[in-house]
Amino acid sequence: MDAEIKCITPPLTDETVESLKAGDRVSITGVIYSARDAAHKRLVDLIAAGEELPIDIKGQVIYFMGPSPAKPGQPIGSAGPTTSYRMDAYSPTLHEHGLKGGIGKGARGPEVVEAMKKYKGVYFTATGGAAALISKSIKKAEIVAYEDLGAEAIRRLEVEDFRCIVAQDCQGGNLYETGVAEYRRD
Repeated sequence: MDAEIKCITPPLTDETVESLKAGDRVSITGVIYSARDAAHKRLVDLIAAGEELPIDIKGQVIYFMGPSPAKPGQPIGSAGPTTSYRMDAYSPTLHEHGLKGGIGKGARGPEVVEAMKKYKGVYFTATGGAAALISKSIKKAEIVAYEDLGAEAIRRLEVEDFRCIVAQDCQGGNLYETGVAEYRRD
């Protein structure tokens, strides 16, 4: 595998998260979860009520995605990232309770950035428009919570060589800012 790509396996430790810097190319192999805003809201509501979550989020990575239906013989349909700001209201609470990473598209808000700094979290970006290609790295998918949400249900995904880029790191590094600055014409 290319030496420029960092290989990681969830659950992530603080040390792994601290080693990741904005702009790093990453390959994830192991188990991640998918969830969108409706599922995030339910998780945060459970935390607020002092109830147990349907999945253990400690050290985990959540992919902000709702897949299309799987074709026969495939574990999942197209599986592209959704816009991450939809999860911004919920992500700080999830990071406080052990979530280590999120995968989506678009920059995260200031509250999420502060939570990632405080609780050692990282935000990865996946390529929008590459849903069919991304789905090839998903080897198994099963609904583990909130089946009534359909495509937005929480899924346990077994991934192999899931490629993404560190967009925002736990030190405050932000590829959305540095990337723009690098190509800005003054």
